[in-house]
Amino acid sequence: MSLRIGADVAAALAAHRPVVALESTIFSEFGLPAPANREALDRCFDALEHGGATPALTAVLDGVATVGVPRSDADAICGPARKAAVRDLPAAIGQAWPYAATTVSASVALCAQAGVEVFATGGIGGVHRGWETSLDISADLGALAKYPVITVSAGAKVFLDLPATLEQLETDSVPVLGWQCDELPAFHARSSGLPVPHRVNSAAEVARIARAHWGMGGGGILVVAPVPEEDALDYDTLSIAVDQALAAAKDEGVRGAAVTPAVLAALAEATDGDSIPTNLALAENNARVAAMIATALCQAPAQ
Repeated sequence: MSLRIGADVAAALAAHRPVVALESTIFSEFGLPAPANREALDRCFDALEHGGATPALTAVLDGVATVGVPRSDADAICGPARKAAVRDLPAAIGQAWPYAATTVSASVALCAQAGVEVFATGGIGGVHRGWETSLDISADLGALAKYPVITVSAGAKVFLDLPATLEQLETDSVPVLGWQCDELPAFHARSSGLPVPHRVNSAAEVARIARAHWGMGGGGILVVAPVPEEDALDYDTLSIAVDQALAAAKDEGVRGAAVTPAVLAALAEATDGDSIPTNLALAENNARVAAMIATALCQAPAQ
């Protein structure tokens, strides 16, 4: 696959300096509404740079898979797009899509190709409610299992079947590490009440676990970091809003990849816009944590 690596990212990788990848879907029209999507991009870039890491924004631009889209291209990244999961990358490249916004699965695939070991996002996709009949399971989980990349997120999106998502991660042998927490974060809320398999208290711990995992031939690792307490939403209130949003999406015949933006928009309305500042805070926090982990990885020798 033809891959363009941005000059700053290439230089950082060659010098063994910290690099953290970002997806572009969260900043596109499929993610946060304008102008919050541009604010999210700036806050994530700032958090990485302040943490000593080089941002490596992923996207497909004019048919070229890119790791390291510069901030100067933010207007294009925050504009109209076609959404690309890992299965869509060949079409996006082969058909020369003007702009394909990369999801988690596409981003970690590009990270592995480029040699970027750490990726920060908002929340991963997972097993959808009603999966027993719909078979709707996000490609994010398969990509996490396959590609040797650390993904830092605020857990899985809260409208998913979170217990089933954890079970699938276990089945796929993906280590799930709670960043200074014992329970799985629920995206906008700090906890879902579900225990995480392993707690980690420092970036150095994550780096040692990653080196051991990859030394055994393992794939990806999921680090879940709760949204800062002052920005979190109440889980019970959030659950009610989620149930209402999912019911409305079902009534409107919304399915597949269209569910996420529809439900997030409904949540923003149901919470009087409170979910948007929470989204911004958790994305920035994940970037901050990812920068620490990337720095620790540069100091941890391969096993």
